Amino acid sequence: MSPRPVPEPAGPGQESVWDYPRPPAVSPSSKRVVVAFSDDDGGGVLADTTGAVRVLETSHPPTWYVPRADVDASRLRPSAAPQTSCEFKGRATYWDVVTPRGEVLEAAAWSYETPSRGFEAVAGMLSLRPARLVCSVDGEVARPQEGGFYAGWITDDVVGPFKGAPGTWGW
Repeated sequence: MSPRPVPEPAGPGQESVWDYPRPPAVSPSSKRVVVAFSDDDGGGVLADTTGAVRVLETSHPPTWYVPRADVDASRLRPSAAPQTSCEFKGRATYWDVVTPRGEVLEAAAWSYETPSRGFEAVAGMLSLRPARLVCSVDGEVARPQEGGFYAGWITDDVVGPFKGAPGTWGW
């Protein structure tokens, strides 16, 4: 098991992911969250909301969930990706996202249709991968969490180090 890393100091207006709880916390946000297609994907907006919810878990940047009503549903289709289960939130349902150019971003979104107790606030909401789409919070483009398995959104108001990179699985 990897030793616990030394948390980076949080500055004014920042949060340390090492202060986030385990099991995770659900935190509603009024920040404007926009998810768009890259220019390579044809551009345009997939989601735009001020009703997002963050899931905050020790060592992870926040995972943002967007109300389905604020997502262009014509761009979603059920994914053939294998289902996974989160020890806290329950069984995930994956969604492919179809770009304006007609390309399919497989499993670029997921939801918990019937989440476990304590996570009802994310029921039916969609989380989208910042490694596959342009995800922003109050105008700042989020950087994807390393590793490909997790899909946290790294913004300047969150400090790590973050789980996901090689050598961090034991955190």
